[in-house]
Amino acid sequence: MKSVSRWKKVVRKMFMGEYNHTIDTKGRLIVPAKFREELGESFVITKGLDGCLCVYTNDEWTSFEGKLRALPFTNQNARKMTRFFMAGATTCEIDKQGRILIPGVLREFAELEKDVVLVGVASRVEIWSKAKWDASCTYDDMEEIAESMAELGINF
Repeated sequence: MKSVSRWKKVVRKMFMGEYNHTIDTKGRLIVPAKFREELGESFVITKGLDGCLCVYTNDEWTSFEGKLRALPFTNQNARKMTRFFMAGATTCEIDKQGRILIPGVLREFAELEKDVVLVGVASRVEIWSKAKWDASCTYDDMEEIAESMAELGINF
């Protein structure tokens, strides 16, 4: 009798691109079709670093949540980090018009008023206010950043 090895195929979603959209007064935002396809029927949105929101597929969120759970409860920074991401987290679903409803607390955190930018960043989507994106995402220092990436094992 043959022994058959079963390998679980892990398919990682990859998000890329930059899309400009508007958020309406009710907090609804159209998600680009390419992102909708990868996100699936439901996904998680939460506070992100640098003042943006982060959108994770359910699989990516489960992985991230596992890393947060593994942090030592006795470490104050670990508790604070876990609260930051978990307290703001919510499950979202896309409506028939391709929109999501972003809760008020998250809109306030990211200062989302009208013009927003959705950015694919490999394993997640980031949602930025257009003003914050334009102000904080300058690339004048990319040469210096590229040099420092060698310390992380990335060489260009």
